[in-house]
Amino acid sequence: MSPLRRTLGVCAFALVLPAAHAACTDPAAQKVDWTGCSKERLILKDKALQEAKFARAMLVGMNFASANLTKASFAAAEINHVSFRDAVLEGVNFEKSIAVRSNFSGARFDGASLEKAEFQRSLLTRAVLKGVNLSKGDFGRSVFDEADLTNATFRYSNVSRARFARAKLGGTDFTQAFTFATRFDGADLSGAKGLTQEQVNAACGDAKTKLPAGLKKPASWPCAE
Repeated sequence: MSPLRRTLGVCAFALVLPAAHAACTDPAAQKVDWTGCSKERLILKDKALQEAKFARAMLVGMNFASANLTKASFAAAEINHVSFRDAVLEGVNFEKSIAVRSNFSGARFDGASLEKAEFQRSLLTRAVLKGVNLSKGDFGRSVFDEADLTNATFRYSNVSRARFARAKLGGTDFTQAFTFATRFDGADLSGAKGLTQEQVNAACGDAKTKLPAGLKKPASWPCAE
């Protein structure tokens, strides 16, 4: 390689680095690209962040409460102790993301994808997840109390020790879902799909729990706390 070509190559490489770094310092706004960035304890409540990119980002202690994140991407992001309470998450990509002890209560996930996501010990109380793909994911110990999961799918997902008290489960697909100690207290599962007697036996319910036709409440119900 000639000295001139080598010099030009070094200059071109040097020019790329500031541009990549600058993305992580850009202010929060619509279409901001924080792909792969690390962010902690930012207050982004009520922000307009449509189509923002947080793929592969590390987000800790953030506050997205009531923010508009329509069509944003959190694919493969790590989300720890983050609040999305009452946020607009329509069309958001959470595929392969990991959320630990985060709050999605009251959030709207219309058209979102949570395939292969891991939402562990997270709150999704009253969240709207109608028709959402939650297949092949891990939702262990998460809380879906009073959530709207109409026509959502948990195919091949882990929902062990998760809670679905009074959730809307019409058309929800639990085919091959792992339901060990899953709490269905007060839930109407009569319109759910894919449930087997083995899954019901492994789960927990109470006198108000309704099951699909052909399935019976096990003698072990209600489970001990």
